[in-house]
Parts: sequence; C-alpha cells; structure tokens
Amino acid sequence: MGLRVALLGAGIIGDYHLRAIASMPHMEAVAIADVNVARGDECAQRFGLKAYTDYRLMMEEMRPDIAIIALPHFLHLEAAIYCADRGCHLLLEKPMAISVQQCDAINEAVERNHVVMLVGQTQQYISHNLKGKALVQSGSLGKLVMIHDVRHGAYFHADRPAWFLDKAKSGGGIVFNLGAHAIDKIQWLTDSRITRVRASLSYHAELYPDMEGSAVMMLETSEGVTCTVNLSGYEGADREETELIFTHGMIKIINHDSVWISEDGKYRQVPIEHAVNPFVLQLTDLAACIQEGRQPYSSGEYGRSIVRVIEAVYRSAERDEEVRLEP
Repeated sequence: MGLRVALLGAGIIGDYHLRAIASMPHMEAVAIADVNVARGDECAQRFGLKAYTDYRLMMEEMRPDIAIIALPHFLHLEAAIYCADRGCHLLLEKPMAISVQQCDAINEAVERNHVVMLVGQTQQYISHNLKGKALVQSGSLGKLVMIHDVRHGAYFHADRPAWFLDKAKSGGGIVFNLGAHAIDKIQWLTDSRITRVRASLSYHAELYPDMEGSAVMMLETSEGVTCTVNLSGYEGADREETELIFTHGMIKIINHDSVWISEDGKYRQVPIEHAVNPFVLQLTDLAACIQEGRQPYSSGEYGRSIVRVIEAVYRSAERDEEVRLEP
C-alpha cells in the first residue's frame, strides 16, 4: 500500500510536489488545503484531490501518512507541530522556520511524536549538484581550499507573492530565501557546518526598505574551507553558479544547467548520465527514511543549522563584526 500524502499550500512549489507524486507508484496525493478557495479548488481538480480551506480539518478527516508543508515561512511553526502531533511524517519546505527558536520547537514535536521530517533543501537532489558532490568525494582534485557561490536574479518583481516581501512573514529578504540555498549547498557539498560568518547587506529596494536586496557573505566551514557567497536581487543578468577550488583543479556547477571540471588548466564539461526530477528524488528519500525509521540527511537538526547561519549573517551585518558559531 502506498503512502498517502496531503499538501498544505497550493502555490508553485506545491504544484511541483504534486506532479512528482503523480509519477510515483507507491505514493498517492489525497488532499490539499489552501485558504484561497479558487486556487485550492483548481489544483484539486487537476490532480484529483479533495480540497480544504483549513488544514486542521484536512488532517483530522484524511489522516495522511505524510504532510507536505509548502506554506509561507511564518506558518511553518504552527503547521509542522500540528501535523507532527497527529503522528504525521513531514516534508517541510525550506527555510525550516523564521528563527532558531522556532526550529527548536518543531524539532521537539518531531522527536516526541517519533515521526520523520525532511526539510526541503532541494539543492541536495538536483542532478548537477549530485554529480558535483560525487566529484568532490572522489578526492581526485586534492584538498578543497575555497568555494565561490554567486546568485543573481530580480527579487522584487511583481509576480512574487506579497508575503515574501513582508519581513515578519518571510523572515527577511534575499538572504532568507536564496541565501538559504547557498548555505545549504556549501554545507552539503562539503559535509560540514558553517562556523564563521562575516557579512555585508544592502537595502535599496524603494518599496521595501527593510528587505535586503543584496548580500556579500564570507563563511568558513568546520573543515577550514573559506567560502564567499554573493547574492543580488536587483536588476541584471540572471546567474547561479558555484565554483570549488582544490589544490589540483576546480569544479564549476551551473545550477540546473551543467557541471565542469578543470584538471589541466582548462574547463571541460562533465556529462550527467541520468537526470531525475529533484522532487521525485526528495520524496523517494523521505519514503525510504520512513520505511527504515531514520531521519534524513536534511533533518530538523540540519534545517536548524541553515537558519542559525542566516541569523548570524544578519547579526554580522548589523554589528559589522565576525560571528563565530560552535560546530
């Protein structure tokens, strides 16, 4: 019998999850909850689900095995605890919550209810990143000494949901959203944690003066690897790539596009043998963890570590000082 899944939130990310589930024989989406009636009904009709406007009623009536929480960031705390308290396994979209304290409360609920929770850090399931990590782990390029991560893309566009641009609901600007991906990618690629943070932010979005539109972050991992992250949400050319520098070569990952390796002074493209939908891989991982009774790599502890670094970025920029984090 397949795992029954209920979705909280009928936005773009929720749609990605439902399309992935539709291709998986041992998983079935059964219901969706969204306060926007028209949006929830439209999504329910496309995927053959029962629609609700109250996720609590949905959880009580449908009793799913898994709840996918794809709600605005400020609603993660309440929804995650409610679902965990009903013995439901969780796929909680990133960022895990809008503060470390909220992450702690969610983790306590997961632990006391003995459920499995995967925090949706999708960078870990993108085929190009998986290839990049395999190259890192091969050790063929020597010792990793530094990482550069660059993410540029218009952030304050008209199509972005309003709650993203409300600091109380989103947690912050480009750092809380795109920076979470960069921090995750660095920690996951290196199997380490960020332990030192120095950051500078800018606030030039006229309509959103309290939302940072760019960030320069200098980070150091627990393995001593120095990393720079450059984020920009102002107008300009889109760019999203990660470059890893080793003692005997380099790796460059252009997100959702290609992987390159340099061993002789020139980059050559590395083929991706079999690309799989990252949302399918993520759900497959969650199902395996449920079956085996273990927490995933992107566990609640891991999700908390991302939010902890984000808080350190804001603290560093505000105080103009380096922030050290215990491993």
